[in-house]
Amino acid sequence: MTIKIGDQLPEGTLSEYIEIETEGCSLGPNTFNVQDLVKGKTIAIFGLPGAFTPTCSAQHVPGYVQHAEELKAKGVDEIWCISVNDAFVMGAWGRDQKATGIVRFMADGNAAYSKALGLDADFSKFGMGTRSQRYSLLAVDGVVKQLNVEQGGKFEVSNAETLLGQL
Repeated sequence: MTIKIGDQLPEGTLSEYIEIETEGCSLGPNTFNVQDLVKGKTIAIFGLPGAFTPTCSAQHVPGYVQHAEELKAKGVDEIWCISVNDAFVMGAWGRDQKATGIVRFMADGNAAYSKALGLDADFSKFGMGTRSQRYSLLAVDGVVKQLNVEQGGKFEVSNAETLLGQL
């Protein structure tokens, strides 16, 4: 069943490639419990089918990077990009997109979190297996306040501008 406005984000884990070791985060892939990360925070999350893919790289991520300061000025604490890729690929993609320190690139390597959200999609006909649908959502203290899910192949409602207008 697909998550909806008013629902609590499901329990689960996501991985992030950490480039600079800090207290509590070692260099390399680190796995985080979503419930711990969202507690007491407002998080803008956007999910997409895959790292380094055309629409994701040319439009989806750049929009969130471009509008990050505006989102934060309206109360967003963090911006996450979730994709069904491993943490190494997500880390490389974040660097390529010049998004380090702006957007957290969260890996959902086996699509477990996308499935828990009910936002997984079968991209087998493209040779990509199970992926994430394209969406955006706003979570406040783990509760979904906005949700924008794209219809197959579209990029119209999950962009940063739409989520910014909903704040």
